[in-house]
Amino acid sequence: MANSRQTNDSADSWQHGGSTDALASPFPCSVVLVGLMGAGKTAVGRLLAERLSLPFVDADREIEAAAGLTISEIFAKHGEPFFREREEKVMSRLLSGPPHVIAAGGGAFMSAATRERIRTTAIAVWLKADIDLLVKRTAKRNHRPLLANDNPRAVLERLSRERDPVYATADITVETTEEPADIVAARVAAALRARIEAGRSEEHTSELQSH
Repeated sequence: MANSRQTNDSADSWQHGGSTDALASPFPCSVVLVGLMGAGKTAVGRLLAERLSLPFVDADREIEAAAGLTISEIFAKHGEPFFREREEKVMSRLLSGPPHVIAAGGGAFMSAATRERIRTTAIAVWLKADIDLLVKRTAKRNHRPLLANDNPRAVLERLSRERDPVYATADITVETTEEPADIVAARVAAALRARIEAGRSEEHTSELQSH
């Protein structure tokens, strides 16, 4: 969960321009989209960033830019532990900067250090999709090293068993289907707005009780 003081102080100037318009003022903290590969984090993230009047960043692309290698090349040359170390450093840098919508890699949220940084500086949103949809989406691309040498369905099922309990600790869960990315982005934006407004309501109630 994002730091409540930071979020609520900034939320005072956060006004929505309409049901589908971008916000008149940027969203007050970073939003981190988490979930398995194929969940739609990049596609939804770009559209969500427009709605929240925030920049969008894809953490995997940031890792590639820093390393001068693709994700597949990093895995092949240095192995997964090396990649996870670089991923944690990139996430730390992104979360230390100004608010963004961040599409995190599928394994990024498995890092306890990254989850703690998100908890204190951002709002985590789990894009939850069923295995059939993930298999269908990931079959369209061959750039994912974890799916390169095995049965993709079996790998995704294993990752789901391992990661879903951790993803479930995210601040917000939004289930995705084959609906368009802009519809998912709208639902995420609505959930974020409700969370901010609930936080402001709780703060107001606490202030009244203290008098």
